[in-house]
Amino acid sequence: MVANNNSRDSVFSLFLTVCLLGASIFFVSNRDIDKTVFVIEKGMSLNTVTNLLYEKDIIHNKSFFKYRVYFLGLSNKIPVGTFVVEGKVSSRNIINTIFKDGPIRLKLTIPEGSSSEQIFLNANILFDASDDYNVLFKDLIFMKEFNIQASSLEGYLFPDTYYFFEGTSGRKVLVTMIDEFWKNFNKTFIERTNELGFTVHEVVTLASIIEGEALLNKERAIISSVYHNRLKKRMKLQADPTIQYLIPGNPKALSIRDLRRVSPYNTYLNYGLPPGPINNPGLESIRAALYPASTDYLYFVAQGDGSHVFTTNQQDHLKAKKLYKQYKRENR
Repeated sequence: MVANNNSRDSVFSLFLTVCLLGASIFFVSNRDIDKTVFVIEKGMSLNTVTNLLYEKDIIHNKSFFKYRVYFLGLSNKIPVGTFVVEGKVSSRNIINTIFKDGPIRLKLTIPEGSSSEQIFLNANILFDASDDYNVLFKDLIFMKEFNIQASSLEGYLFPDTYYFFEGTSGRKVLVTMIDEFWKNFNKTFIERTNELGFTVHEVVTLASIIEGEALLNKERAIISSVYHNRLKKRMKLQADPTIQYLIPGNPKALSIRDLRRVSPYNTYLNYGLPPGPINNPGLESIRAALYPASTDYLYFVAQGDGSHVFTTNQQDHLKAKKLYKQYKRENR
């Protein structure tokens, strides 16, 4: 009988342990539900922050929290922003969250070929700093700080994924993107620019046209070669993206009327490069502008699948255009 009772007790103990373990697992897996968000605003004192954390039920001992902050020499280094914690935490952990981990960061992704207008629209959704962007975008003094010799920042806001703290100023957003541009447009690129007899601004302008044309990475250097060849032969670039740049809204099929728009950006009417970039090109397009493929191509036309047919003379080019129009009719 004793042996049987012990056996039942063992089974019950095992059952209770499993239940408790299951409850623990359930509790741990659902801890992320109990999140508390708090905001530290500019000018808040340590006392104000302490009261905020106490009222939010994040800390349970105000005096101990303040003592640790003073002891660590952080009382005058309180960051501003939005923070998040899970449930009640120790004073050490909440101090790490505020002073080491920092505020929540917001993600801003800039695709290659984005216009500055698109970038500002996305940034404004996160930071609501439109005045900073609009004022600084064409501020010659601001651009001079970064050795940008242009009439605007178009082309110099490097496409990438950025993380900013909430409340980041428009100036900080722009400075970060410009700094990233110069990190990528490095000494080797500058030396190559000089070797080609171009200015940085001309390279970025050409890169922006390549970015507007190329859908396939393997074609960027070939497209670049067409424009380099045309520039050398003093032919008009006749680049459709420069016309699209003049037309508000989404890209569309260009008409004869569009091609006759009077503007220094119209490369169907004017020789050479337009006055400046038409978008913000990525690294691969900048590299293609600096290192064109070695070809004799002077023309190219889309095939409808993202690729292009490249030709060396107008006769073959017209044949390629005819085939493309036929393809469009058959697949309308």
